[in-house]
Amino acid sequence: MDNILAHILVVDDDDGIRSLVKKYLDENNYLVTTADTAEDATEKIKIIKFDLIILDIMMPGKSGLEFIEDHKNELNTPIILLTAKGQANDRVLGLEIGADDYLSKPFEPKELALRIKNILDKTKKSDLKRIIKFENIKIDLNKQLIFKDKLEFKINTAEKTILEKMINNPGKTFERMEIGKLINLDKERSVDVIITRLRKKIELDPKNPKFLQTIRGAGYVLWIE
Repeated sequence: MDNILAHILVVDDDDGIRSLVKKYLDENNYLVTTADTAEDATEKIKIIKFDLIILDIMMPGKSGLEFIEDHKNELNTPIILLTAKGQANDRVLGLEIGADDYLSKPFEPKELALRIKNILDKTKKSDLKRIIKFENIKIDLNKQLIFKDKLEFKINTAEKTILEKMINNPGKTFERMEIGKLINLDKERSVDVIITRLRKKIELDPKNPKFLQTIRGAGYVLWIE
């Protein structure tokens, strides 16, 4: 986060845990906001863009899992679940529906801080490759747009998924089957059609691609560096 403090939302109905986590994170140069219910947290995410959410599963009213379910379509903030012993099933469900990590109570604040740092570091690295430029091309994965000279092309979800994977793995050859699994297509011909469509948006000469190339007998690779 460089010189900007990461803003973390701590959601827990236990005053002691909430205060402990806030104090420790304050001392470690994080900006911290707290909420004691899922409903309170909902109101806060409407007005603040948090960098990470620490979320207790068991709370009065809506649970942490219900909070994730309610907001999974519009919330892309990393979430660390706080779980009690015996909540293994809830923990797994939480990870399945969108949480990024979990920590069982009681926990060491230092371990929580390490998990936060790991997630924020990964998020930062990912963010660096959400908008890339090479030669006369600009790809903006956040807006799902490709700009080529004075032209602007919209990319759909499948195209975005493929580009995101390739951009974050420059120079790696992806087999057709591997690409198909990314976008839930089992026909290699359908993958070829999408690649052809992407080339029309990226390449100056789509029939002689410079960036999104075919590796004969292996698959496709994106050369952008």
